[in-house]
Amino acid sequence: MLNFTDVTECILLGLTSGQEWQVVFFIIFLMVCIITTVGNIGMIVLINVSPQHSPMYFFLSRLSFVNVWFSSNVTPKMLENLLSETKMISYSGCLVQCFFIALVHVEIFILAVMAFDRYMAIGNPLLYGGKMSKVVCIRLILFPDIYGFLTSLAATLWTYDLYFCGKIEINHFYCADPLLIKMACAGTYVKEYTMIIFAGINFTYSLTVIIISYLLILIAILRMHSAEGWRKAFSTRGSHLTGVIIFYGTLIFMYLRSPTEELVEQGKMVAVFYTTVIPMLNPMIYSLRNRAMKEAMNKVITRTCLTK
Repeated sequence: MLNFTDVTECILLGLTSGQEWQVVFFIIFLMVCIITTVGNIGMIVLINVSPQHSPMYFFLSRLSFVNVWFSSNVTPKMLENLLSETKMISYSGCLVQCFFIALVHVEIFILAVMAFDRYMAIGNPLLYGGKMSKVVCIRLILFPDIYGFLTSLAATLWTYDLYFCGKIEINHFYCADPLLIKMACAGTYVKEYTMIIFAGINFTYSLTVIIISYLLILIAILRMHSAEGWRKAFSTRGSHLTGVIIFYGTLIFMYLRSPTEELVEQGKMVAVFYTTVIPMLNPMIYSLRNRAMKEAMNKVITRTCLTK
């Protein structure tokens, strides 16, 4: 007979057990956290003060908003545990992490919506303003928000239904679903299979939208007769395509594998990239390669200097 335990807290073993690396990792990820927060909030502010009000910037602001949640969900606890001897997290805190990590479903659909928007901009430039109106953009972004929230809530409730026998030691720096499932002694069936089904459907559908959108974009670019048109099309779509490749490549590497001990250690490094590095890189990818964003940044800096 199984002896279920009433779980109140979990142990996060963290990135590494080597004490000599704890302070080094703390400094590195503190800087990453600061850059991520400043970069994404700065992106949102720049978009709001910029005279550019195209759908692309509206979607970018939503992406930055989600990135701030990702970073603030995982990184602060990781920083605390790097300097702590106990490395504990409450079970309720663990469930909160599970909820916000599951919001990855919001980001994958935002990326799909952005790909569709890029196709509309290059494939139907004359009709773009009318078809991608503010009302349409709000409707397009409401689906990822509502669907992602409901998916995250359901995933968290299924995690809450897991039963554990003894203390929970998670060989990770956050409460990762695959490891919680592996450690649970009952109640894993619904959680495991619904996670696979939801992840498979969501990733497949969003990736299909992105691939089809970019195939249509490529066809539209090949029909252009102007070298300037080619250059402009590739430069404005390259930033989004770069973000998609990095994001999906990381997710595929993380989740399309069984959580064996060897792969868990590798997965930690990949998870660092997914939860902390990608949110930091997104503002750089989308702003430094975008002329309008750079112009808006220069205007804000100039305006700030003049007011002083």
